Amino acid sequence: MNGSLHLAYDYPLLGAFWTIVWILLWVLWVILLFRVITDIFRDDTLSGWAKTLWLVFAIVLPFLGVFVYVLARGKGMGARERRHVRAQQEALDEYIRETAGSTGGGSKVDELAKLSEIHSRGALTDEEFRRAKERLLH
Repeated sequence: MNGSLHLAYDYPLLGAFWTIVWILLWVLWVILLFRVITDIFRDDTLSGWAKTLWLVFAIVLPFLGVFVYVLARGKGMGARERRHVRAQQEALDEYIRETAGSTGGGSKVDELAKLSEIHSRGALTDEEFRRAKERLLH
């Protein structure tokens, strides 16, 4: 072997730094592009034609389209995101309430009916029935 192989020595440290910076900026721009596209579809105030025009603008001229969209409609992006997250949280809370309510035994009236049935079969004494009823009602 008459030639030596220098892999990392031919690429200066400052060059590696700038490469990392450009890759980071490119990744951030791609994330912003997807956020803009998501916001276009999520916005209920835009008509179908306006959504189509913004999408074409963002896809045909990606850098300019994204930056113009952020300048023109960026103020409302955060509000739309908050509304979307709030709606998702409310849907999840409602689902949890429905699921927990269906397996939790129902309302107090149902619980009292079950308690009364157990008492009438003689499985509970009068004192036990009274204490259980007080616990249920308070």
